[in-house]
Amino acid sequence: MLGAVTFPALLPQFVDLWHLSKTDAGWINGIYYAGYLLAVPVLVSLTDRVAPRRIYLISLAISAVSSLGFATVTDGFWSAMFFRTLGGIGLAGSYMPGLKLLSDHLEHLGPGRDNSRAIAFYTSSFGIGTSLSFFMAGEAAQIWDWQTAFGIAVAGPLLAIILSVALLPRKDPNPNAIPSTHLLDFRPVLRCKPAMAYVLAYTVHNFELFAYRSWMVAFLVYAASTRPDQGMLIAATTWAAIANLFGLPASVLGNELSRRIGRHRAITIITLSSAALACFLGFSAELPFWIVVTLVLIYGLTITGESSSVTAGVVAAAPEGYRGTTMAVHSCIGFSGAFAGPLMFGVALDLSSATGVGGETTASWGWAFVLCGAIVALSPVFLLVLGKNRKE
Repeated sequence: MLGAVTFPALLPQFVDLWHLSKTDAGWINGIYYAGYLLAVPVLVSLTDRVAPRRIYLISLAISAVSSLGFATVTDGFWSAMFFRTLGGIGLAGSYMPGLKLLSDHLEHLGPGRDNSRAIAFYTSSFGIGTSLSFFMAGEAAQIWDWQTAFGIAVAGPLLAIILSVALLPRKDPNPNAIPSTHLLDFRPVLRCKPAMAYVLAYTVHNFELFAYRSWMVAFLVYAASTRPDQGMLIAATTWAAIANLFGLPASVLGNELSRRIGRHRAITIITLSSAALACFLGFSAELPFWIVVTLVLIYGLTITGESSSVTAGVVAAAPEGYRGTTMAVHSCIGFSGAFAGPLMFGVALDLSSATGVGGETTASWGWAFVLCGAIVALSPVFLLVLGKNRKE
């Protein structure tokens, strides 16, 4: 994950350097997840048929090439689009196939056991990696330059390859059941309403989460600039890293809450809290900076609080023999939200600005965050309509 958010971490610099509009910046942020969407149906579905580790290791190498391309040849909008797309493909073959690899081994060790806690820690590692990516990008760019920041990011997936080869069991468990349909036949999953409830909840979760991650640094820079007598104390990228670190306890505690009161109820409480906070956050930009940062940190808790519960829910609801295929649908449809979130946030910034240049007024930030709140508030609706027969 070391290179996953290097671009959004340094977004204000690229906007000035390449003369990007906020919509242009939204495209470069979002295309990462479009690359993910292009690759994930095939790569994750294959994990029901071939060893997941093979897909996982190759995809880590692709992630390394993405950061290397940024460090060496990227010089503007189109080259950035290409290598961000490549990075998304690398994520498609490492994130969910890694979860499939983990869940297969856990199921082999303890058949029928509740593995939601392990899934919670795995999904939380996404946020930890994102935090490290924000921090390393900001520090490296400040000490050296943005090319060096991307060059350092190459080491992340390469180290992951070494750790995986050294520490994973030598052989993956044999699957309990092989799908009877062809590779890209998603009908058994699409007909499974409980699984699709979680898939759609994951989609709106990703819309909010990745809009937040893509635009958080730019928002904090704007908030700090609204008062001439205040500074940020530490770099905006460091604040972003701290905010993302909150994802680990939030995701784990959210899963524990779902174990106590039920997944549907826990997800509903957390997402509606997040939606309410989103509707206030953008309009708070002119408050003292310490208040804005506090709200950003709390918002980060609510955004990630239901993440592991949603993913554990879809794994548990997967039809027999279609766990990998279910994860593919979960990722493919779910990450359409990850693509749309950063892009639509940038579009909302531009459209809600009187000058047409987004991000220069508090109102434009306010309405962009309201959009996120309105989208994520759909999550409880999906769970109610499609998952209403589930006793969770």
